Amino acid sequence: MHRRSKRPEDAIQRAVLEHLRLRAPGTAYWFAVPNGGGRSPIEAAILKGLGVRAGVPDLIIVHAGKTYGLELKAEGNRPTRLQTEAQDAMRAAGAEVEVAVGLDAALQQLEAWHLLKGRAS
Repeated sequence: MHRRSKRPEDAIQRAVLEHLRLRAPGTAYWFAVPNGGGRSPIEAAILKGLGVRAGVPDLIIVHAGKTYGLELKAEGNRPTRLQTEAQDAMRAAGAEVEVAVGLDAALQQLEAWHLLKGRAS
């Protein structure tokens, strides 16, 4: 019996990171933004005071003087209001930002941005 993951977006993110590790240009720099999850009110206040902002895309990639944000979603999930607001603010600042539903869409977007060499098989 195959059990469905309770965190399907984590699996998508792990696969995307593996593609970046294997296929990204050597001068690309990427990192995950682990903003999700529950926090105590005190911890949330501390993080907010340190500059953590709600809604930031799951992955940030910098390459050739450009910044890219990729929000990863599992089938049936949609960005929250805070995520949409963060994406709009990043675009206004000059970043390329997209939402990808599923692994295939994420890889297609990274390929469209020329952040992956070759094609996924």
